[in-house]
Amino acid sequence: MTRRHSLGRRIGSVAIFAVALLWAFPVYWMINSSFQSAPTISALEPTWLPFGGTWRNYSAVLDGSSGFGQAMRMSLMITALSLVVCIVFAFLGALAISRFKFRGRKSFVLAIIIVQMLPAEAMFIAQYKMIAGLNLLNTVIGVSVIYIASVIPFTVWMLRGFVAGVPADLEEAAMVDGCTRFGAFMRVTFPLLAPGLVASGVYAFIQVWNEFALASVLLTSDSSETLPLWLRGFAEPSTLGMIEWGQVMAGSVLVAVPVIIFFLIVQNRMTSGLVGGAVKG
Repeated sequence: MTRRHSLGRRIGSVAIFAVALLWAFPVYWMINSSFQSAPTISALEPTWLPFGGTWRNYSAVLDGSSGFGQAMRMSLMITALSLVVCIVFAFLGALAISRFKFRGRKSFVLAIIIVQMLPAEAMFIAQYKMIAGLNLLNTVIGVSVIYIASVIPFTVWMLRGFVAGVPADLEEAAMVDGCTRFGAFMRVTFPLLAPGLVASGVYAFIQVWNEFALASVLLTSDSSETLPLWLRGFAEPSTLGMIEWGQVMAGSVLVAVPVIIFFLIVQNRMTSGLVGGAVKG
């Protein structure tokens, strides 16, 4: 049994490693292609390692005339505003439906589920008319409002599970020891909910940062493009009818860099939140 168990674990490890390689290969190929020139990318024989590569693709993307910097600022502003507002309101909503009993509570939870069932494309026309009527097209606030409304329902549902998993008795015990209700929440409950807030923030960040379809409807001006819209335009054929795939891959890498940085920060916060919650409990 021991040998069979050891063999099974080795086979499982090899299978997981193979799947991980398949998953990581497109990312590696994107980075590898970003350092290659157009003739190298178009060659029949692929170049597996970027030895002797060039930085010209990144220079072309970071050039002021490419519009990358402006699109980056637009994406950062929209994502930051949407993320902060979404987490605050979703957290309050999750607390309300998990900690308090009020009339219409079940209907509110049911409405959250129903909203998630609606296809986003079915509301594009109504959302466009609403934002256009408020004169908020091609603005950070206009797009952020729609993003927040679309991300909050599922974020509330995620946080509801975390809040419901923390017993209210912990707060009551802290209040018996002399804490106020707010103090008991901040000292006992909130540290236990930190991992849930981080996980919900990751979901909201990814949804907003990578959103393309709705942005293409609400952001029609070239000066107000987000990074996904900019990358779509950057990948269009040039006047010579050619697509500079090296520059497109370099742009894709730079678009992914903020996501990687965010995940590195979130990973540390999530670990500290888990440890802190265990100590407080």
